[in-house]
Amino acid sequence: MKKITGSLLLILFFITAYAQTDQDSAWIKENYTKQEQYIPMRDGIKLFTTLYIPNDNSEKHPVLMMRTPYSCSPYGKEFSSRLWSGHWKYYARENYIIVIQDVRGRWMSEGEFADVRPFNKNKTGNETDEASDTYDAIDWLIKHTANNGNVGIFGISYPGFYATMAAASNHPALKAVSPQAPVTDWFMGDDFHHNGAFFQMDGFSFYSGFGKPRPKPTTVGSQGYNFPIRDNYKFYLNNTLPDLMKHMKDSVQFWKDLYAHPNYDDWWKARNARVAMYEVKPAMLVVGGLFDAEDCWGAWNLYKAIEKQSPSTNNRIVMGPWYHGQWASNDGTQLGNVKFNSNTSQWYQNNIELPFFNYYLKGKGDLPKIAEANIFFTGENQWRKLDQWPPAGNGRDIYLEANGSLSWNRPGAKSNFTEYISDPAHPVPYTEDVHFRRTREYMTDDQRFASRRPDVLTFETDPLEEDLTLAGPVIADLKVSISGTDADFVVKVIDVFPDDFKYPGTVQSAGRAGNSAYPMDGYQMLVRGEIMRGKFRNSFEIPSPFKPGKIETVKFELPDIAHTFKKGHRLMIQVQSSWFPLADRNPQQFMNIYEATAADFKKATIRIYHDASNPSAIYLPIIR
Repeated sequence: MKKITGSLLLILFFITAYAQTDQDSAWIKENYTKQEQYIPMRDGIKLFTTLYIPNDNSEKHPVLMMRTPYSCSPYGKEFSSRLWSGHWKYYARENYIIVIQDVRGRWMSEGEFADVRPFNKNKTGNETDEASDTYDAIDWLIKHTANNGNVGIFGISYPGFYATMAAASNHPALKAVSPQAPVTDWFMGDDFHHNGAFFQMDGFSFYSGFGKPRPKPTTVGSQGYNFPIRDNYKFYLNNTLPDLMKHMKDSVQFWKDLYAHPNYDDWWKARNARVAMYEVKPAMLVVGGLFDAEDCWGAWNLYKAIEKQSPSTNNRIVMGPWYHGQWASNDGTQLGNVKFNSNTSQWYQNNIELPFFNYYLKGKGDLPKIAEANIFFTGENQWRKLDQWPPAGNGRDIYLEANGSLSWNRPGAKSNFTEYISDPAHPVPYTEDVHFRRTREYMTDDQRFASRRPDVLTFETDPLEEDLTLAGPVIADLKVSISGTDADFVVKVIDVFPDDFKYPGTVQSAGRAGNSAYPMDGYQMLVRGEIMRGKFRNSFEIPSPFKPGKIETVKFELPDIAHTFKKGHRLMIQVQSSWFPLADRNPQQFMNIYEATAADFKKATIRIYHDASNPSAIYLPIIR
């Protein structure tokens, strides 16, 4: 018998996959009817809506809806490939009425679009917000389709924001909502800011196309900026924030709003989706990725807000080892160079999401099997079902030491610090390779390149004598002084693999030439990184300058983690003052950075203290 080669196996896999896709496509087109409707809102504006209705008339069916600013295309007779290319096919097999709606002011819907439109708790008359638009859409669907009276809503990323607003509508037919990687607060932690630091690369590449005005309903999207340089590090180094404003050509209103609101003022607070999460009636399933480069913060913090503000709501959370939206893909076995030992995406789809909606919308199945918190712990590569998040534990501080080590004991030296020079002309890159688009794999990237830079401080433990499991938010508590009046602080939590570590088989390289296995021996896996803009250390509403040379506290929270550092691995902490071009450069002078020109950027000497009077520590949420 002839041996089947790896290449032949790959070919057979794709043939099988395409055959299955074609089969699903044919089945759905035979068993569903597509309709397109304009659904009226209370103020007279009509929203374009696509309905896929099962031909099966043996019973009435539930409605599953997504509201999106990204189009319910294709328009006309063609069916959306969503119904067979991903896990939506499971809902089609269950005969759901599947509805996709263009939100107000986008694509074929009427009206004026507003980014993260604020929730209006005290609406009167014909006043609208996204909650009321959802209510009116559901009301029309209940009255004009042969449904069973139960509606569910889900959505990933920006559609996750609209799912959150749907939950605030409290329409009696809305029984279950799943905000997934939801846009929740664009200043504190999601796509475009982290602790006040502007994520320029994501913001500019997205809004240069998405943010262009749409005078009337259309089926044609806008083109983004035509980048003259295909190296993102070089492009953003050559373009300050005022330069990026010029490239927008004054056409994108939300971009101008970003620049006009550099601090966490009332404008931003009104766009925090958590303000709508009181007295939520539908069952909630909040979903996110541990390694989501866009909206990791939103998933964790939306769940916590619902727990606090609507304690009687049936609220659950799922966090897997995923990039943005990977849970809805066909493959959740790895991210970049890091493997997870199982297809976590398919497990989630079949064991969490589909049973959740089937239970609430069809009265089918057994919901108690879905725990309060369904969290995948990387490192150990296991799902844990927990009755609360964060789980109870014995969190404690680990201290930075002068010799680049980490200690569970408070330092005893009288005066001690480690310093580096932060040079905005040579900022620390967020990843080793040259890229044009921001990568998703950087969330688990090897940090050895950063360890070798003189402007990155590295602290690590000895090899661990037993497993160390962290579950919850990490808190950086740094004692610092700087030679300027402002600086950023990046803290990274890293799992250092043993020098003899290897995965069984091979791990394909991420973003590197060839098919050779990436060297995992000594790999420094980024588990969590976060940036803090120093001028916001005391208040996000009212920034304040540093006094040069004065020792001050910079304390901030990193998004939650769920990771086990295995016996024989090391825990590493890195500290640096740029993360480029992920976040914009700080000129290291106290000023409105959106107005900073090339001449404003100055070198600064940064000192991180680790002595008895000024111990820098990282709080670790340890559980057993």
